[in-house]
Amino acid sequence: MLLANESLWSLLFMATLDSENRVHHNHKHFESDTDFAYIYSSKTLLSSLFYLQVVKIRLQQQKGLSPELFKYKGPIHCARTIVREESILGLWSGAAPTVMRNGTNQAVMFTAKNAFDILLWNKHEGDGKILQPWQSMISGFLAGTAGPFCTGPFDVVKTRLMAQSRDSEGGIRYKGMVHAIRTIYAEEGLVALWRGLLPRLMRIPPGQAIMWAVADQVTGLYEMRYLRNAPL
Repeated sequence: MLLANESLWSLLFMATLDSENRVHHNHKHFESDTDFAYIYSSKTLLSSLFYLQVVKIRLQQQKGLSPELFKYKGPIHCARTIVREESILGLWSGAAPTVMRNGTNQAVMFTAKNAFDILLWNKHEGDGKILQPWQSMISGFLAGTAGPFCTGPFDVVKTRLMAQSRDSEGGIRYKGMVHAIRTIYAEEGLVALWRGLLPRLMRIPPGQAIMWAVADQVTGLYEMRYLRNAPL
């Protein structure tokens, strides 16, 4: 499940790079509402595949030392049990906050990365300048911190919706994304919507630093090879 999850993240990242390359090839800057919407839609469409996280979270939250007592015996058994008890829609629990989280996170991250490149290194998209890997890592790390702050509530709600299962009477605690946000805020306070922020900051920014160190080299070579000699 973790491998599938990381593979989908790679698809999201490559879709965004492809979107940016389309923008560059048409000699436009990533500033218009149309370009922003194009980048955002690339992520939200692929984010709908993140139903696999429902199975992952259900398996992770099981407690005990004896596997025989676990409700879910494995990924396939977990998926079948969810479909049988909660219908096929149970596999898409938390889909709305997942799309909101991933789309917003990617849009914020790419916007922040571009801003830090300009601010720190005077690097503009499409100018043919290739950053050193350490420069890309600094910009990527800083950009990677923006997403978790902006998407904290969506991440918390996503996990709550994916983790909940129906009780003995067939009821569920959270009815949807908006209801979950309102319930968490009313019962646990505003800070609860950013629970888990520190672990996310320990995971996401270092990963983005490494990813951008590689991605900037690839896109830099692309710019040098194709964009410099492109007809205006």
